[in-house]
Amino acid sequence: MLLAKTLGSSTFRLALIAIGIFGLIVSAIFAYVYWSTLSYVRDRSDRAIMTEQASLDAAYARSGRDGLAASIEQRIADKDVADHVYLLAGPGSAVLAGNLGQWPNDAAAQGWAEFRASLPRLSAEPALVRAATETLSNGDRLLVGRDISDLDGFMAQIRAAGIAAIVLIIGLAAAASIGVTQRTVSRIESINATSRAIMLSGLDQRIPLHGSHDEWDRVAENLNLMLDRIQSLMGDVKQVSENIAHDLRTPLTRMRGRLEKAYHAPRNGEGDAALIGDTIADLDAVLGMFASITRISEIETRARKGAFRTVNLVEIAGEVVELYDAAAEQVTTHLVLAGDPAVLVTGDRDLLFDAIANLVDNAIKHGRPGGRVTVTCDNDESGPVISVADDGPGIPAEQHDRVFKRFYRLEQSRYTPGNGLGLSLVAAVASLHGARIELRDNAPGLLCRLVFPVAEA
Repeated sequence: MLLAKTLGSSTFRLALIAIGIFGLIVSAIFAYVYWSTLSYVRDRSDRAIMTEQASLDAAYARSGRDGLAASIEQRIADKDVADHVYLLAGPGSAVLAGNLGQWPNDAAAQGWAEFRASLPRLSAEPALVRAATETLSNGDRLLVGRDISDLDGFMAQIRAAGIAAIVLIIGLAAAASIGVTQRTVSRIESINATSRAIMLSGLDQRIPLHGSHDEWDRVAENLNLMLDRIQSLMGDVKQVSENIAHDLRTPLTRMRGRLEKAYHAPRNGEGDAALIGDTIADLDAVLGMFASITRISEIETRARKGAFRTVNLVEIAGEVVELYDAAAEQVTTHLVLAGDPAVLVTGDRDLLFDAIANLVDNAIKHGRPGGRVTVTCDNDESGPVISVADDGPGIPAEQHDRVFKRFYRLEQSRYTPGNGLGLSLVAAVASLHGARIELRDNAPGLLCRLVFPVAEA
């Protein structure tokens, strides 16, 4: 099954194309080397033959036919030139001198020729001879050549070695391609199998890692992280759905109860007006909840970056403190603004106002009655910072990450006004501005810091 998928995979087809191209390139290189070597060796042999031919032409010019024949016989007797071939033939092809028995049939009267001839002195087998021929002024024909059987054998060995090398290289490349493709298909099948298991049984499955730390392990790690993130988001969706159902049940139940009671009771102007007022208040709370959800979603899609400008956090924080000063006085909380006179960031002024307002509102609601809430703006070494600190009960460290989820409320906060969306909006605004949220123990109370990135010069 795996072999069939390997042979049918696009990776294997691409590998075959690569092998074919590689084979053509290697064959072309081999052909170039072969023909270059053959041309070089034959060129040297031809120059030697032409030099010998010129020497014999000079002997003929000096001494005529007899002198030429004597020179040929002298060369044949010289053992140092045993691979040379000579033949002087008369106009009727009668052999006058030389070590060939007759004029070769394949040799013209003028030019170059290659033929096989029996040369007992050189080899018992017919030898491959390359020769230059010419017709002398008296009608005689002269052939000067060399035995190139060794050259022919050498080139045959080169051909055999080159063909064997090409076959070996292509074979090894094919085997390597099948191995690599099979490994690739195996890892892909592992991912596919996990994907099918996830579709059948849920998000608990993960792609197995091989521990090789190669690119496939990195892909598997990223996919597993993505699955973790999806599982976390699905959990958040489930929790949000449950929280929405829980938070809507109470006001909707109240509204139904009032309407049912009014339906069965006699009409009463003042009572009906109070009923309508209470119902409108509950509906406003529900609509406000959905408006907050919509706004958080809009912020998280980064649709509001077009309104970014350079703003002063101190001015925004001052407006928030002024707005919530009356609410703080109602619970005898001392609300103060401290820090640097100017802290500049790039962002959406309205969103930053809402985020700071939510932090201050939470600090007043959940802080200690008669306590202190401090809003501080600083230019820290890590960037512009705005922090809100209270001296209330604080938030347990293990729940710091959870409080930014939608509708999440601490147990002690379940009976205070709110819908658990304030810190979710703060988190969305911080993410949009590239800011980091830090929750710290204020001993006592909670310190919430928004650390903004340093503005580029």
